[in-house]
Amino acid sequence: MPSISNLMLAALPKSVYQHILPGLKPIELVLGDVLYEPGEPMRHVYFPDGCVVSLIVVMEKKMALEVALVGRDGMVGVPLALGAKLSPLRALVQGSGAALRMGRAAFGLALRRHEPLQRALDGYANTLTAQIARTAACNRYHLLEARLARWLLMTRDRVEASEFEITQEFMSAMLGVRRVGVSDAASSFQRRNLIEYRRGHMTILNHAGLEAASCSCYAHDDANPGALPPWRPRRARAAGPAARR
Repeated sequence: MPSISNLMLAALPKSVYQHILPGLKPIELVLGDVLYEPGEPMRHVYFPDGCVVSLIVVMEKKMALEVALVGRDGMVGVPLALGAKLSPLRALVQGSGAALRMGRAAFGLALRRHEPLQRALDGYANTLTAQIARTAACNRYHLLEARLARWLLMTRDRVEASEFEITQEFMSAMLGVRRVGVSDAASSFQRRNLIEYRRGHMTILNHAGLEAASCSCYAHDDANPGALPPWRPRRARAAGPAARR
């Protein structure tokens, strides 16, 4: 069985994975790619294998808010498995990277033929639903700094890296706040040597410190059955001036 970091596919029995492998097309997704728009047909499902995808509710007057992140833990296109043909959300690539794509018809056939795939999808759908519900409450009740810390940690866990590309404009759109709010929160983290942010490049310097700055939702995310476990480097950098490049 080829090495793959997508946890849904990696958990399948070897025989099942080999059966569905011909229908999986390796692709590279780029930051800013839109996979689905609300009300439009979903023609493919995507299994991230290095990329990160934001699921976004689009409101009137072009307002939008992220409600979930999908990475190596799952699949983009869960509504297709529930009988929907039109997307209820926008699916936007937040972090560039590899993915495996499967056509709608091939995916439906694989679900009918392979019970382990259906069970894996059911488990992930439950985890995704819990993440969406938690994010809705988090957006309503928690302060921006704590929400930003949670969001950075969720991104970290899905890309399995301390460093990733992200702009303040993108962060403000995902969190549904003005850019100045994200700038102030990120500056606070930098003064405390939790992160380093330069020209769209984010580096987490102090993983334990950023986790402590996050709201309780991050711990709840980790506690959900099937949730992605926290990722940390083997030798995390220490906080303080010595940790800065």
